[in-house]
Amino acid sequence: MPASYPERRRSPVRVFLSAVTAAALGAATLVGCSSQEGPEGSVDAFLAGWRSGDLQPVGFVDPTGAKVPAAEVTKEIKELSGELAATPPALNRAGDAKITKDLATAGYRVEWTLPGDVKWAYDRQLKLRRGGDDKWQVIWEPALVHEQLEAGERMALVRDRATRGGVLDAAGQPIVAPRKVVEVGIQPNQVSDVPDLVAKLDAGFKAIRPTLTPPVDLADLPKRIASADPGAFVSVVTLRDDAYQQIRSRVRPLPGTQFRTSERQLAPTREFARALLGSVDEATADDLKAHPDRLRQGDPVGHGGLQGRYDERLGGTPGLTVTVNRTNPDGRSEPAGKDLFAVEPKAGEPVKTTLDVAAQNAADTALRGEPKRSALVAVRVSDGAVLAVSNGPGPAGQNLAFDAQVPPGSTFKMVSALGLLDRGAVTLDGKVNCPKNFAVEGRSFKNSENFELGSVPFRTDFAKSCNTAFAFLAPKLGPDGLAETGRSLGLEAKWDLGVDAFTGKVSTGGSKAERAAAAFGQGTTVVSPLAMAAATAGVARGRWEQPKLVLDPAPAKPAAPGPELRPESLTALRTMMREVVTAGTAKALADVPGGPVSGKTGTAEYDNDPKHLHSWFVGWQGDVAFAVFVEQGGSSAVSAVPISERFLRALSAAR
Repeated sequence: MPASYPERRRSPVRVFLSAVTAAALGAATLVGCSSQEGPEGSVDAFLAGWRSGDLQPVGFVDPTGAKVPAAEVTKEIKELSGELAATPPALNRAGDAKITKDLATAGYRVEWTLPGDVKWAYDRQLKLRRGGDDKWQVIWEPALVHEQLEAGERMALVRDRATRGGVLDAAGQPIVAPRKVVEVGIQPNQVSDVPDLVAKLDAGFKAIRPTLTPPVDLADLPKRIASADPGAFVSVVTLRDDAYQQIRSRVRPLPGTQFRTSERQLAPTREFARALLGSVDEATADDLKAHPDRLRQGDPVGHGGLQGRYDERLGGTPGLTVTVNRTNPDGRSEPAGKDLFAVEPKAGEPVKTTLDVAAQNAADTALRGEPKRSALVAVRVSDGAVLAVSNGPGPAGQNLAFDAQVPPGSTFKMVSALGLLDRGAVTLDGKVNCPKNFAVEGRSFKNSENFELGSVPFRTDFAKSCNTAFAFLAPKLGPDGLAETGRSLGLEAKWDLGVDAFTGKVSTGGSKAERAAAAFGQGTTVVSPLAMAAATAGVARGRWEQPKLVLDPAPAKPAAPGPELRPESLTALRTMMREVVTAGTAKALADVPGGPVSGKTGTAEYDNDPKHLHSWFVGWQGDVAFAVFVEQGGSSAVSAVPISERFLRALSAAR
């Protein structure tokens, strides 16, 4: 069957015949000629010859009794079958023939397999006439192929594209929906000064806010204009309508510019959870090759993120109509006005998520303008719902928020402190020395900017983020204590969110130096921002629960909740995390609206150069826990904390 065929959208089906779309009836093995008396042998030979394309063993006459060559019947069946000819139907005789003198009738079933494994079946009657030599001849007429077919007609397929399902937010509203776009193009024969036009277009596009559209590269536009047909539409860029409206007055009057308006499946903004959501684009050559039975040229296909993972669910099932075409006197094919069979399209099913529009917009606002790769994840403390997933600069499909595998730096002191408190190794006000340097097995550990605090309460070591104090305390965690505590907060667990995510890998065992480094988030421990946001939510809640993201279809095997955390340890840890904001390294968050903030800053060395640092902040405010990560962000005070402040202020303003 042809790889492609015409497509229409939601066109009404005019004629429906009785059809069976259930599983295929097994095609009986048919023989050519039969030596038995009666017409059944000719019936079987006709059905077998239709399938094989060899009707020579069959004798044919037309309704007047005139002989018809078998080759002519073979040709007519192929022409009548039209686009279905490449996959002949299964054919089965239905019972014995009925004979009245020299005439006979025999029933048979025709079953076609259409694209998408759709079955179309119907019953027909074959008429036969006994000749002078006592052989039964088939009375040929186009209705043997289908009762509505006439000479000169042929069957054709029309595909009815299904409505794509939406990705929904927590309120059940579509995030991705049809939105207006404007395609900017050039008509070459209307342009007299190409360099001037390109310069003015470039200036116009650069005036669009970066959050609305990526940079537009016009380097090859002069060449494309020169090589195009004079009256062609040379596409330059497709803009969201809000981006186009920003520069409409600048580009519309330019000579040769043309504009086409349409709709595309888009999120509310260009940046809205784009790595998590993925995109919907026309099927690529690779898509068509991978799914030849499901996709056709021009079909919308999900790429990356939720759109890619749930593409079949969202895409639905296209409808299909078997219609009839005929050749008009001018030799052109035209519809004959007959539809023989139809299957209605099945709309795609939505994918419902926990995303909160206000939180997502706040997260996107917080990362806007950050030049380095970065991520922000927000999780609701009470139930683990993922409220926002935002990623800064980088490839559009890269979900650093879920996929990063990076050292957590001093944010991991939250885990280390919980482990130490559980083991009774420290108390809030117990003194722990914080020297400028501390050596373990010949490896020297130091604090940021070489500060030292001396012998101070453990709560001060935590609030001021003293590395050397935690390196000193590391032996009290034992070889596996840090990993055990991390696992109680969901790290390393096998999660089922409905999308892939890295849940962390915590250092365990190792040398004394490795364990000292791991105690303040260095060493071999690596995490993702989502894993740290979920761990932080567990501290705020009192028990870790797997984050929730996709609600429908519900994940099959979510991770079991973690153990109840010790109340005494939690009280002390929460006190220290609040003091990080009130008296420690995150005092910039002390006056944000929306209630008190608790958290932990972090810088993480990612190679052997102490100047190469990732920046972190994890914390919560009310029912919202979150993690901020900036790759090569340096000090948390100049990157992760300001981003956290922008997030909380934007979230408060939205609510």
